Amino acid sequence: MKSSQAVVTGISGGVDSAVAACLLHRQGYRVTGINIRILDTPVDNPSLQPSRLVISDHPDFQIPVFSLNLSAKFFDAVIRYFRDDYLSGRTPNPCMVCNKTIKWYGLLEAARMLEAEMIATGHYARTSFSDGRYRLMKGCDPEKDQSYFLWMLSQADLSKTLLPLGALTKPEVRELARTFGVRAAEKKESQEICFVPNDDYCSYLKNSIPGLEQEVAGGEIVDADGNVLGHHRGYPFYTIGQRRGLGIPAPKPLYVTGLDARHNRIRVGGKADLECRALTASGLNWTGVERPSSAFETAARIRYRDRESPCRVEPIGGNDVSVTFETPKHGVTPGQAVVFYRSDEVLGGGFIDHTHQP
Repeated sequence: MKSSQAVVTGISGGVDSAVAACLLHRQGYRVTGINIRILDTPVDNPSLQPSRLVISDHPDFQIPVFSLNLSAKFFDAVIRYFRDDYLSGRTPNPCMVCNKTIKWYGLLEAARMLEAEMIATGHYARTSFSDGRYRLMKGCDPEKDQSYFLWMLSQADLSKTLLPLGALTKPEVRELARTFGVRAAEKKESQEICFVPNDDYCSYLKNSIPGLEQEVAGGEIVDADGNVLGHHRGYPFYTIGQRRGLGIPAPKPLYVTGLDARHNRIRVGGKADLECRALTASGLNWTGVERPSSAFETAARIRYRDRESPCRVEPIGGNDVSVTFETPKHGVTPGQAVVFYRSDEVLGGGFIDHTHQP
């Protein structure tokens, strides 16, 4: 059945968001596109301004688009978090933080200003409602499923959210884009962080934090026993699992296994040293279940392209949990997210704080 509800749809300039808007328009929704500006003037503009973005050249899909400048909020919520995590010896995931603090925040604000009932994005994920709860589900295309990046969404967020691409594959979306006359139909996908030129986070940190390179250069590279094997160019410029660029002669390959921000030290070891069976996580958000009060069995991913693995989740006080996997995981990285699944449903997630060897 067609809907006459008003919905604001995030428009990025890419094919996915454009097709999401056109699909909703075809279904009878009254669609307004919202382009959230994040790298403009450093002062937020709480008003909607007409945008030059054109979603489609087809006469049936002339959807109005407005822009909302959240550049100052983006700096505080995403860029500052990105820098602080690297300086703390962690590896941040800015996209998942941006989804919650910028995209959903901005779309909900735009919906309020336009008196729209719903918001929508072009993410490959699905929502449903059962047993009195809004649920976040994987996208049907396993190659494009983006549910991992949406674990921070609340029940209030999900209650207002439409995800039109959740049941589609990327080739199907491309074909729909051509049918809808979408200008971005053939636009290539970008996997880069939007505010990091050439996807070179090391150069970004050096250029955006004056004096950082000189301050952290020359720290120690140590093995698991604390033996000094060499010196590095600064702990923020390394990530867990990194092999290249260590500059240490060794009879077997060495990998970064730990980052010590306090002492400007990185720890290295063999490939087996990257395995861990347990981790602790904080800042949990539970979407599919109430906040647990006792241990339970589920499955979890530790990165976007990871496969879910059976694990035991145990609350350990506050909003933290301990996660123990049935078999060791490889390259678990503090700062990334551990996201819990029950079949196709996201139960919740949190930020990885510490890892434990098997």
